Amino acid sequence: MKASRSSVLHGTDDATAPSVVRELTELPGVGHTISVRAAKAHLSGLLEAVAAGREVVITSDGVPKARLVPMSHKRERKVFTGTWEHLARMPKWNGGPTAEELVREDRDSRGW
Repeated sequence: MKASRSSVLHGTDDATAPSVVRELTELPGVGHTISVRAAKAHLSGLLEAVAAGREVVITSDGVPKARLVPMSHKRERKVFTGTWEHLARMPKWNGGPTAEELVREDRDSRGW
């Protein structure tokens, strides 16, 4: 049976660190980075690293394109309140052209 080769996060000595790819490097000010090609080849290892609390930046041609962050670091969603009050203050619709009529008029004016 073929023995599986485990890799550790580049630059760590932590024996409990999840096994991830050797292509993962650390850049000053950016953090852990990996090319998109290597990320596609080792996605499950990247997910282990992210689940362990690391942020990983995916680069394409050396340019950062995306950031993988643990779910615990997601931003809080802003809760909008007062929507019904705003709608209640809006004037009542008293007729007029329908959306279909407006679109038809616009298209006819362009010669469609």
